[in-house]
Amino acid sequence: MTIEAENKEIEASIRDVAKKMLSEKQVDVIIGYSQGTLPLSSTPIVIRNEEQVDNLIWDNLCYINLARYLAPLMPQLCDSEGNALKIGIVSKGCVGRAVNLLAAEKQIDLDKVKMIGFNCNGNVNRSKIAMEIGEKEILDVSITGNEIIVKGKDWEQNFPYSEYINELCKVCQVKIPSATEATCLGECQQLESINDEFADIDEFEAKSTEEKWDYIKKELEVCTLCYSCRQACPACYCNLCFVDQNKPIWFNKTTEYTDIFTFHLIRSMHLAGRCVACGACSSVCPVGIDLNFITRKLEKIVKTRFNYTSGLNAKTLPPMMNFKMEDAEEFMLEED
Repeated sequence: MTIEAENKEIEASIRDVAKKMLSEKQVDVIIGYSQGTLPLSSTPIVIRNEEQVDNLIWDNLCYINLARYLAPLMPQLCDSEGNALKIGIVSKGCVGRAVNLLAAEKQIDLDKVKMIGFNCNGNVNRSKIAMEIGEKEILDVSITGNEIIVKGKDWEQNFPYSEYINELCKVCQVKIPSATEATCLGECQQLESINDEFADIDEFEAKSTEEKWDYIKKELEVCTLCYSCRQACPACYCNLCFVDQNKPIWFNKTTEYTDIFTFHLIRSMHLAGRCVACGACSSVCPVGIDLNFITRKLEKIVKTRFNYTSGLNAKTLPPMMNFKMEDAEEFMLEED
């Protein structure tokens, strides 16, 4: 089956489940994806009735992790008497992981959330295509057969889908939300663990310390500190981010490399054991930085040390928020 045909099946299943949820009053609103106003994009949408269901779409440009809207939106979505509304959320695997993470961290009430689960077939690497297109204006993007077709005025360029999906999508093992029937309609599964080999960071890990530093510096030095990565991340839900604190001021907001590096270092440590590998941070970066080489490395460390993968269930706290007497403590011991 072609990617185009898969997308039509997924979109139809999302709309069917959404219509069922709304007609049976299982939810009051649904957060999903809708057609973007610009090529290479989609946009989030909140629908409230069955007539709006046809506005829901699925294509491989639906890169936003919709769980990002749950923590700030839930207190606002209330009826006329102030009672919290029940929310449906269109959920690929990484969105489901983010929903579970937010529930485990007590940021949302899972009794008020129901996922519309489906088997995700990946997201297009928007930055990679945009960088190759260069300054030419993109007027239309479509997927026909197994090719991404990008068109402009008097030009057209084709990209093989298998080569131009996000690197995280290529190694993803949670394409369907990990959830119970009580919290998910459509396709869902219950996972206790996954066997992630982290082969995508083998090349980075094989570098020497000096080579790693040079690689990180080269990747990050083009950062403009726009904070798009933070704004897109479902795990960045603090009301006051550390970069915006006045007392204490952790670092300056300049594009000097020390400030850029400090921001990404601290933010990545905040995500240790919490990143759900959705790739939203890289998808929205205006200068094409792939931040996953940092978060994936931390994900591997957490997996190796604690045998933990974030977002597989809504009950287990991330290791950095939890303590067990049997936790390994070799890093605290003096070397012989």
